[in-house]
Amino acid sequence: MVSFKLVIGNKGKCVQKELQETEAKLLLGKKIGDVISGDNIGFSGYEFQITGGSDYCGFPMRKDIEGFARKRIFAVEGIGLKKKAKGVKTRKTMCGNTIHPKISQVNMKVTKEGSEPIIAPPKAEEKK
Repeated sequence: MVSFKLVIGNKGKCVQKELQETEAKLLLGKKIGDVISGDNIGFSGYEFQITGGSDYCGFPMRKDIEGFARKRIFAVEGIGLKKKAKGVKTRKTMCGNTIHPKISQVNMKVTKEGSEPIIAPPKAEEKK
């Protein structure tokens, strides 16, 4: 069974949505940087760009690692790395840039807005 948690960022605010089997299969094989229509995942009129994600063990996806396998990279800075000191390289395990069934979270940002807002405005409480 394939399911993803989507985290969609829009102007500093985020929305989370759980995708089940049929909607999640549409994302399989997509890479970081690909643009996806929101009509397929329940947001009519929207367009999203995939910005990252993480697999079931929490390893982050990285754009410069091809495929879907985990790799141990030797890097100075970037996604999933904290800078210890200037020029100090660190070996970290990262996940590839392609969405596969073992990915648990997919991060996206809005590139084209639809007619209805994704984030519902807060309801004003009635004063007594």
